Amino acid sequence: MSDVIGHLKNVKIASRTMNVLSEIDTNTVLITLADLLREHSDDIITENEKDLALMDKSDPKYDRLLLNEERILGIASDVENVASLSSPIGRALSESELPNGLLLKKTCTPIGVVGVIYESRPNVTIDVFSLCFKTGNACVLKGGKEANHSNIVLTQLICKALETHNLDANIVYLMPPNREEIKTLLNATGYVDVCIPRGSHALINFVRDNAKVPVIETGAGIVHTYFDTSADLGKGTAIIDNAKTRRVSVCNALDSLVIHRDRLSDLESITSPLAKKSVEIFADKESYDHLNGHYPRELLHQADDDDFGVEFLSLKMSIKTAGSLDEAIDHIMKYTSGHSEAIIAEDPKAIESFFQRVDAAAVYANASTAFTDGAEFGLGAEIGISTQKLHARGPMGLEALTSYKWQITGNGNVR
Repeated sequence: MSDVIGHLKNVKIASRTMNVLSEIDTNTVLITLADLLREHSDDIITENEKDLALMDKSDPKYDRLLLNEERILGIASDVENVASLSSPIGRALSESELPNGLLLKKTCTPIGVVGVIYESRPNVTIDVFSLCFKTGNACVLKGGKEANHSNIVLTQLICKALETHNLDANIVYLMPPNREEIKTLLNATGYVDVCIPRGSHALINFVRDNAKVPVIETGAGIVHTYFDTSADLGKGTAIIDNAKTRRVSVCNALDSLVIHRDRLSDLESITSPLAKKSVEIFADKESYDHLNGHYPRELLHQADDDDFGVEFLSLKMSIKTAGSLDEAIDHIMKYTSGHSEAIIAEDPKAIESFFQRVDAAAVYANASTAFTDGAEFGLGAEIGISTQKLHARGPMGLEALTSYKWQITGNGNVR
């Protein structure tokens, strides 16, 4: 038995010890962890700098990897937010009595052991643990090598919080960073109850193709915003700027603007804030012709088919012209990853049609897709954003990390 399998076996055993923890016990550990994050922020930054030194600053993942004091304080605050939420574990989802006298109670339960594969975002280490721990789940963390120093120090602080309260440190396990061990996790039937990949299309496709344990797909976001003929220019300009440039390396960032042909004359105004932030645009012929001479030449390119359906994760975006709402929706549904899509419109019929026909985890009207986030949705932290339809969809908080079981009480009943 490999060392990794031995560790996974220990995690499974440790997961059973969590059934006896009260919500007060759980919250106490989380508050201790938040305190430790603040106390050891200098240590975390030192280890994070080791990871940053190995990455090119121009790499879109650099911003995801970066931890500074402000971000660490935010992570600690997120842990406290999770502690403040009501746990769904033990909640009665339904109760009924059958004609034969059997009492049925459907109750919310932990999944068991949750494995998460992620790349260059060390904050995920804390988010995953806090959400899993709050819901009575043990967790297996498979971070990328580019964040290994950061992940190690964060996991050490988690273990310290557990041990401070005499709990088994095997409740969390950080796997080795080498890619070869991903298959070990994906094949760990009997030890891991579900695996959640967070990252690129390539990672998600690899997990889907190789997993024997159940999988919840999350991560990749190919995000569109449609600017309708009825759109308000002021609202739309602010929304598009925010969705594209607030933080370019996240999965809810705007990748493609779809604009109604009748509003092409507004493109110069819409893209003016983007030009100031050096956003590189790949525009179809009609939108290119309207922007040519009104947008920095070095930042404007004519698009080809390969520029659509791209998750840029950088200061780049595409523009597509549509002759109608139907044409816009057809284009979006051709390229969507099912993450977040938006319409900017004042026509309520256009909004309602967009809501009904666009199939994505989060569909917006007159708001930035930057809001697709567990904390923004009031879920505390998030373990990921599911782009599939079974079990969980969209930002995954506490509820998404639970299953249920039936409790049946009789009085000598036989069948």
